[in-house]
Amino acid sequence: MADLFSPFEPDAPEPPRRRFQAVPFRLLLPNLVTLLALCAGLTGIRMAIEGRLELALGAIVLAAVLDGLDGRLARMLHGTSRFGAELDSLSDFVCFGVAPGLVLYMWGLETLGSVGWIAALAFAICAALRLARFNVMLEDPNKPPFAGDFFTGVPAPAGAICVLLPVYLELVGLPRLVASPAVAAFYCLAIALLMVSKLPAFSGKRLGARIPRDKVMPLFICVVLFVAVLVTWPWAVLSVICVAYLAAMPFSVMRYNQLSRAYEARLAHAHPAERHPAPGAGGTQDDRPGPLN
Repeated sequence: MADLFSPFEPDAPEPPRRRFQAVPFRLLLPNLVTLLALCAGLTGIRMAIEGRLELALGAIVLAAVLDGLDGRLARMLHGTSRFGAELDSLSDFVCFGVAPGLVLYMWGLETLGSVGWIAALAFAICAALRLARFNVMLEDPNKPPFAGDFFTGVPAPAGAICVLLPVYLELVGLPRLVASPAVAAFYCLAIALLMVSKLPAFSGKRLGARIPRDKVMPLFICVVLFVAVLVTWPWAVLSVICVAYLAAMPFSVMRYNQLSRAYEARLAHAHPAERHPAPGAGGTQDDRPGPLN
């Protein structure tokens, strides 16, 4: 019996409690922005179900803006983490895979029956496959320096914005004959294939890293004017952005091939020791926020 019940000593000191290390706020801020993007994507799904497509589109665009901010915040604040990267992937799948597919389906793909659902389903699946590939893609130590300026395939946020082009065109005032549900279904499949393709796409990750002092004020003015135009004519501006982005894809491929040929020619005449750069010298393609695409 003495072994079953330990003696009670009221004056004995309490065992030390485990103390958790405080987490710096700089590690939490990018994750909070990611959660806000996830809330925007889920709200877009709700608006689509309720038939309020304009609000649904606005929520998806807001999620794309927040998705771009969380990565920059994570790099600026040195707040990258594995937890944040996984959270961002889950948020991207909901915001840029599920939500756009449902919006398209509620907009008009449902009139095609199973064909429309298959198109929306394929887009969501391709978004998931792209994000999964993005997560497990091993870093190539021999990656050329210019590879950091390109994504492999269209990133999920850009794909989500572009796949909604038929809805933008209808909201601009064009008749549905221009972007009928049948055309929208084929277009949706094309964007889905671009996301999982290996085509190089401009990333813009290094764009604006350093701004000359004499360009700061013009940049502020341009940003303010762009936001004003976007708020005034949102669907027309988004339509122009989508067309311009897709039209730039061939130039992105040509530029990548040009840089690749120049890099290979430079290596052919370089010293043997210079042909094997140190690991990570080419930068990472997975420039996702620690809290990434």
